[in-house]
Amino acid sequence: MYKIQTLNAIDPGGLSLFSSDKYQVSEDTGNPDAIVLRSFKMHDMELPPSLKAVARAGAGVNNIPIDKCTEKGIVVFNTPGANANGVKELVITGLLLTSRDIIDGVNWAKTLKGKGDQVAPLIEKGKKNFAGQEIEGKTLAVIGLGAIGVLVANAAKALGMNIVGYDPYLSVQHALKLSREVTLVQDIQQLLSKADYISINIPLIPETKGYINNEKFEMMKDGVRLLNFARGGLVDTNDLKEALTSGKVARYVTDFPDDDMLQLENVISIPHLGASTAESETNCAILAVKQVMDYLENGNIVNSVNFPAASMDRHKGCRLLITSKNTPTIISQISDILAKANLNTDNILSKKRDSIAYNIIDVSETDIEDNIKNQLEAIDGVMMVRILH
Repeated sequence: MYKIQTLNAIDPGGLSLFSSDKYQVSEDTGNPDAIVLRSFKMHDMELPPSLKAVARAGAGVNNIPIDKCTEKGIVVFNTPGANANGVKELVITGLLLTSRDIIDGVNWAKTLKGKGDQVAPLIEKGKKNFAGQEIEGKTLAVIGLGAIGVLVANAAKALGMNIVGYDPYLSVQHALKLSREVTLVQDIQQLLSKADYISINIPLIPETKGYINNEKFEMMKDGVRLLNFARGGLVDTNDLKEALTSGKVARYVTDFPDDDMLQLENVISIPHLGASTAESETNCAILAVKQVMDYLENGNIVNSVNFPAASMDRHKGCRLLITSKNTPTIISQISDILAKANLNTDNILSKKRDSIAYNIIDVSETDIEDNIKNQLEAIDGVMMVRILH
């Protein structure tokens, strides 16, 4: 029986996939095999020795202590793309909100409550104060062409915009989904200098913190509209203040407001609603649960942020799962132990990512003695050994 701990309310569409004959699911279970969460901050949490996997029902993982998990051999999953359509729709909403003064207009209209017959003429007289511009024919720069960026680019193109994309790490999978009418550039300055609107769609990692800063603002047109539905830390707040004051940035819309943002003019602060749709929450939960189940039951790893992707079909015998440091002698030591135990290796898959090596080994035997597991665990650099029957 596997124990699953939930640290947030997880959509039932996902949790229902955990069959009751194999899984015990609870928010307060002790010694969990896996944790499923959304935004709960785990950094101050003690990680139990039983923990094998953490699954984030969403894309961002800055609420999870990745390095700490990696050191303990714990696989961290996320669900990229599961909420992509929900975020895409909000980005398109942001495009329109930065173009047409809808929010101020709606708020002004509410002040006319109780004016009776005067409402209609007052509306006609005052509407000129909220005039905007259309997005058709304008140029949108999309920085980052992953699951969300591709959908944003294609949707904006369908609305009549000219799209310029930038992604040095564009995958074949996402490139195949991108409209052929999207212009790709290799130079960020070329991208920013053309744009009337800029959508940021990259992950927040140490290398991208403050990615949009004075250097980038200087490359932009005056009066550009900037959209950030990725992560707040991607934009340098102090540099943004200067850009808004000077008119370099006409409007900034963010899904990650903080106290500074709420005090600035020409900033539209949305309360982190990108993935706040019933469909997104269900899709993220389903994908997170499926990934946890496949790892616990088969040892397969898909969409991990700290381990290599590794998947292999199951066979009749036992399966050994060995996580270790990425050092050249470990695999030979593993092979020696298995050979001395007269275990017949049917299939082996060895994958590496940064400092981590992950091995899936199928043997013909249907049972493996405990002392074999102990010998494998005793190898210097081995972090975790699991045996699946």
